[in-house]
Amino acid sequence: MARSYLDWNATTPLRDEARDAMIAAMDVAGNPSSVHLEGRAALAIVEQARGQVAAALGADGADVIFTSSATEAAALAMRGRGLQSGGVEHDAVLAWAKGSLAVDASGQVSCDDPARSTIQLANGETGILQDLPEGLALTDATQAFGKIPFAFNWCGAEMALVSAHKLGGPKGIGALVVKRGSDVSAQLKGGGQEMGRRAGTENTIGIAGFGAASEAAAKDLANGIWDEVAEIRKILELALAESEKDTIFVGNEVARLPNTSCFIVPGWKGETQVMQMDLAGFAVSAGSACSSGKVRASKVLLAMGYDEEAAASAIRVSIGPQTTKDDVLRFATAWRGHLGKFKARRA
Repeated sequence: MARSYLDWNATTPLRDEARDAMIAAMDVAGNPSSVHLEGRAALAIVEQARGQVAAALGADGADVIFTSSATEAAALAMRGRGLQSGGVEHDAVLAWAKGSLAVDASGQVSCDDPARSTIQLANGETGILQDLPEGLALTDATQAFGKIPFAFNWCGAEMALVSAHKLGGPKGIGALVVKRGSDVSAQLKGGGQEMGRRAGTENTIGIAGFGAASEAAAKDLANGIWDEVAEIRKILELALAESEKDTIFVGNEVARLPNTSCFIVPGWKGETQVMQMDLAGFAVSAGSACSSGKVRASKVLLAMGYDEEAAASAIRVSIGPQTTKDDVLRFATAWRGHLGKFKARRA
């Protein structure tokens, strides 16, 4: 059975550029903290990648602190700061947030005190984009990085979270980007790597892949690749809407990521749909990959005001540059077939 991968917001396929950079880094034996020739060669790889990530993020003059993930970056940025957030944030942010910012029915977050708040740039479940207020303490740019135009230096936030595997890099490497001079205290203490803010020998291979993927992603964005992805998403949603007039497309009235479609048929469990589509050859999800295996209503949709039934009936299709029109039309056909069986059971 031919399979179609339609879960790009969970993780993306590894880019050739990232794979090549990682293979090359494997042949460099030195520790980036060592002062000899081999160590300096490893350090050069790390610093080249740091520059690549910063350039792709529009973060020249900022500090890029490499971490094991965006989750670790969130802990580094948020621990002890008491930042407020809305209920639509990723669990990695909610784990450290205090209080709750208001979220309206279109997924927009209200913020009266930006300096004590964190707001995501793009939601991974719905694709909904936020307008960031000036002076914001932190933004989770993980899903937005590489998909939409974004410049850290101009976004108004003091810090941003990013992750390599969301833009074609390897899993297990992320970064916290901070304005130079910002107060960030190390949570992992030891050798003083990463400007004294994150101890531990750098993951040189992963960092090399992150840098190469960031550079390639920036080129794709500049070349209009994601505009083409948005057209494929439009074809998908038109095909789905034709089959069920009561289908709810979450966030389609506001700005969204170009690749993300979250939709609801009330009463048809999202987990059931995911399993049915998997057996039909399509990888999709019922929400954040970090919540996989947990059969429960989407906290993002609940925060937006959807009821329990609707919030438990959503699935997300997230596509990428490798996704074709044929992929989404075949998905729509398979989904319509199972929808017909669901409606027949309820009749």
